[in-house]
Amino acid sequence: MDQWYHYALLIIVGFAVGFINTVAGGGSLLSLPTLIFLGLPPSVANGTNRVAIVIQTAMATAGFKSKGVSTYPFNVYLGISAFLGSIIGARIAVDVDGETFNRILAIVMMAVVLIIIFKPKMKLVEMQERLTGKYLWLSIVVFFFFGIYGGFINAGLGFLMILFMHFVNRMNLVRVNATKVAVVFIYMLSALAVFAFNDKVNWKLGFILAIGNGTGAWVASRFSVKKGDGFIKTFLVVMVVIMAIKLWFFT
Repeated sequence: MDQWYHYALLIIVGFAVGFINTVAGGGSLLSLPTLIFLGLPPSVANGTNRVAIVIQTAMATAGFKSKGVSTYPFNVYLGISAFLGSIIGARIAVDVDGETFNRILAIVMMAVVLIIIFKPKMKLVEMQERLTGKYLWLSIVVFFFFGIYGGFINAGLGFLMILFMHFVNRMNLVRVNATKVAVVFIYMLSALAVFAFNDKVNWKLGFILAIGNGTGAWVASRFSVKKGDGFIKTFLVVMVVIMAIKLWFFT
């Protein structure tokens, strides 16, 4: 990682990841393999990626806030629940050996491809949001388990959050994404702390990647969020398939 173009690659990939993660999800399916391919052990790549995600989600949250989009205190309730879950997930992740982690990541990638291709059509219509009562408590429970997965690997979790909040809480996609980035910011703090405590973070590369992530997130959050760009989805599917094959057969 001493070549300047490695750093340039991280910033470019980071920008794409920040944009994709903010508009939809699955960006870590690009950044994680990139860090691994550039020589970081899988567990360190997993921890290093969290540095960029923390900055990315902070920038995205600020971007949505600047446009007047906020779901406080609903996002805080879900964030606290996911925060607790992510401690468990991150603790598991730091103990997983590299080969097993690569195989899990490959399986996750293929699962996300299926979600991208076959997910239900979502219509941006006026809906009565369900953010209180039994729907709030259901969301808190579900996001605890989302937090466990987010603490463990995080890749592709954004899609699941979008589907859940859109269909269960009946939020439009702009508010879903604003909630998602705030929740991820909260629980990612605990996950990063666990990785850092176990010396699984390369801070230099994490902050370089974060330059791209943060910029991409700020740009994406200030656009009117729609269901997602067809080109990005196609590009993401192709890259995910290639990376999954690489991780599965050539680890």
